[in-house]
Amino acid sequence: MGAQAETEGGCGPGNGRRIGAATATLLVVASMVGAGVFTTSGLLVAELRSSPAVLLAWLLGGLLALCGALSYAELSAALPRNGGEYRLLSRVFHPAVGFTAGWISLIVGFSAPTAAAALAFGSYLRAVAPGVDPVAAAVALTVGLTILHALHVSVGCGLQNTFTVFNVGLVLVFLFGGLLLGDVGTAFAGGAEPVSEAVVSPGFAVSLIFVSFAYAGWNGAAYLAGEIRTPARSVPRALLIGTAVVVVLYLGLNVVFLSAAPAAQISGVVEVGHLAADRLFGDVGGRLLTGAIALALLTSASAMMIAGPRVYQAMGEDHPALSFLGYRTSWGGPAAAVVLQGTLALVMVLTSSFDALLTYLGLTLSVSAGLTVAGVIVLRRREPSLARPYRTWGYPVTPLLFLALSLWMVVHSVVQKPLAAIAAAATIVTGLALWVGLARRRAAPAPAARPEAEAALDGPAG
Repeated sequence: MGAQAETEGGCGPGNGRRIGAATATLLVVASMVGAGVFTTSGLLVAELRSSPAVLLAWLLGGLLALCGALSYAELSAALPRNGGEYRLLSRVFHPAVGFTAGWISLIVGFSAPTAAAALAFGSYLRAVAPGVDPVAAAVALTVGLTILHALHVSVGCGLQNTFTVFNVGLVLVFLFGGLLLGDVGTAFAGGAEPVSEAVVSPGFAVSLIFVSFAYAGWNGAAYLAGEIRTPARSVPRALLIGTAVVVVLYLGLNVVFLSAAPAAQISGVVEVGHLAADRLFGDVGGRLLTGAIALALLTSASAMMIAGPRVYQAMGEDHPALSFLGYRTSWGGPAAAVVLQGTLALVMVLTSSFDALLTYLGLTLSVSAGLTVAGVIVLRRREPSLARPYRTWGYPVTPLLFLALSLWMVVHSVVQKPLAAIAAAATIVTGLALWVGLARRRAAPAPAARPEAEAALDGPAG
């Protein structure tokens, strides 16, 4: 029984595939349940001025995540290697596209969300213990997780599983307690703007960018497909089950948030989870549940530290100039890649604010995910005979719906948030430029060796 549990759910040693189906599913959950859901609802209320419209945004965001997970599951089961979009887009489109997606993962996909989760962790921890310096707490969390995951895969995964299960249990307590004590009717009451007008407004599309950031992580298992046992079965299962669980949790949590206080009091509040916990459970209960939210944020940052470095490790395997990223410790930890991500996250913790990262993150990641989902259609047409252990349910409607919603979000976000669009474009261009530089370096001929006779004529050096 114990051996089976280790095989199915743990991160124990093996033939390079140390991660079981249970860990992969919990990783998806932990990657998603983090800074986004506990910080963005107040911003959505301020943008949409309608509680039902906020709930609809979370529902559409969940639908988008499920469509993406269904699509990624097909690609990851057919091409089960570490690296996520880097590997998949290199295979489907061109190595330059894949490398740029890997660059996006490094800067936007994992380092920035790790920093955002750490900053939110510090803020929530201060709500529990007012004497805590939130930035110092964020720095301590980032450094501690970097050391842990750089050294040992099994220990990191074991702690990840424990924290995630405990975290989901606490969220459920918060959820059911809030539904019992809160005024659920408040969550569905009309706001300053009718739902029909809020949904068709450009602000609704921008709000979906915030929501998509909160759902980011639904593709978490795809980044570790090369280390997951029986990937053809386990990766699709982890993506679909993990994403579906989080969609239900998110909808329930937002009903609780909006039931705790009138929309006017929630509007613009970043620490909406703390506000709701304090209103629903009083001072002591609010502190306990705020501490639980801080633990959720810690778990989210930890999940980013597990998934992200596998992308950079894959890049290091393909590009000699980046080969240092492929280094692993004797215990299996991708040390150099973890340290790189941790260092970038630490810089962002010390130089950025949480709200400054949101639109930039959501917009850039939407472009990368959209290209990957489009890859399902491209590969179906180009390689119809490719072995596909799992086929996307609802194809082609599922990927097309994802692409349509993503395009709608991106277009409106570019118009409404031009600075974020410029930053996203700069990130993409920088990745392409770096790939061109590495490609030229690989293509440059090696210096010709001098004939021994010619070298002898020069005489001794000095």
